[in-house]
Amino acid sequence: MQQDAIAERRHNLAPIPFEADAPFLKVLGELPRELNGTLYRNGPNPQFESPGAHWFVGDGMLHAFHLENGRASYRNRWVRTPKWLAEHDAGRALFGGFGRKLPDAPAGLTDGGAANTNIVFHAGKLLALEEAHLPTEIEAGTLATRGYHNYQGRVAGSFTAHPKIDPLTGELVFFGYNAAGPLTPALSYGSIDASGKATRFERFEAPYASMVHDFIVTENHVLFPILPITGSMERAMSGRPPYAWEPDKGAYVGVMKGNGTAKDIVWFRAEACYVFHVMNAWEDGDRIIADVMQFEEAPLFPHPDGRPTDPEKSRARHCRWTFDLSGNTDRFQQTYLDDLTGEFPRIDDRRAGLKSRHGWYACANPKLPMFGALSGIVHVDGNGKRLGHYLLPTGDTISEPVFVERSKDAPEGDGWLLAVIWRARENRSDLAVFNATDVEAGPVALVLLGHRVPDGFHGNWVGAQ
Repeated sequence: MQQDAIAERRHNLAPIPFEADAPFLKVLGELPRELNGTLYRNGPNPQFESPGAHWFVGDGMLHAFHLENGRASYRNRWVRTPKWLAEHDAGRALFGGFGRKLPDAPAGLTDGGAANTNIVFHAGKLLALEEAHLPTEIEAGTLATRGYHNYQGRVAGSFTAHPKIDPLTGELVFFGYNAAGPLTPALSYGSIDASGKATRFERFEAPYASMVHDFIVTENHVLFPILPITGSMERAMSGRPPYAWEPDKGAYVGVMKGNGTAKDIVWFRAEACYVFHVMNAWEDGDRIIADVMQFEEAPLFPHPDGRPTDPEKSRARHCRWTFDLSGNTDRFQQTYLDDLTGEFPRIDDRRAGLKSRHGWYACANPKLPMFGALSGIVHVDGNGKRLGHYLLPTGDTISEPVFVERSKDAPEGDGWLLAVIWRARENRSDLAVFNATDVEAGPVALVLLGHRVPDGFHGNWVGAQ
């Protein structure tokens, strides 16, 4: 029986069925006194099981670890989207994957999204994000849901889970795919100033309908990757995968000047690949350098006929893209910097869009499937060279590592990494605090939780206000 229970727990993707408050958590080691604030994390946690629904589309659940003067507390809450509320009232699932209503769902219902991918703080507002709907505003202390935030009606439609905040001006820039409706090739692009006012919003056509999870922003440019996880309404209507891997479409990246318009976009081409996440990007004379986590073939999504992609090629590695803006070529270069499998790259966000000297990502055991097997942290320099590498005990998994600077004027990389670790044998989670420039030494402190936090997507630190 015990062996069966351990086999059942080989991954940490299943939802937890409760909301909880833990005001006083045990700490092993000592929490740095400078860590005063809250780590917010977001991830899929379905309220009800839905037949055939992709893990990606589960209801968002927020996990908040509050650290103050060496003490730690925890709170989790579902994001109460219109979908969550409708299903809660019905006491059952009403939607399958990607907004598909179940046959027995009441008429007139529309999918209100999951708000399950990221959580960011900008212009005094805490926003839960996923890429198919507007941001959902969250009350910082209680995690109560306040509803959609549309910037005084100036922003509409889809809004990326990966907006970028300029470290110098505080401006937030964002995009949305499927901007002309589900499975369409239109993208939107816009910006919000440091006070929270929308300053621009426009739409344009991409080469084809693509799932565009992240984008690239430098000091003076914005880049839109159109990569071949393609969307097709025809497939969806015929019961085939709405999103599928079509490498023959090739890879496109549109480069736009930050102060330009969509009409000025120049499209670069390269071999088919897929990227969920960008580490950072910057300008170097007439070139743009972007460090990404690149897959040769997309994971999690099949070919149009339903065949799975090759698991050997469906793993991400740290890769450098180089764009020559001098007009000599419309091809961009792709150069792998490491052979280690990894995902969820982060930097010291004070260097976002600027040349950076430190980066971190969660690394995986190459013998296990990509997701559900992230089991360590890698620290790299500005050229992708490994500076440190920490591995967890076999079976344990780790979340995206979030960097927190020691102080506002501390040198780049001087601070901590915060990551949530699932302890497979005990089936519960810890919040781990690492010295960011010495990850190999292991955590300097562990905050012990009595239950597990399911493997999720993204999180961010919000310092005490």
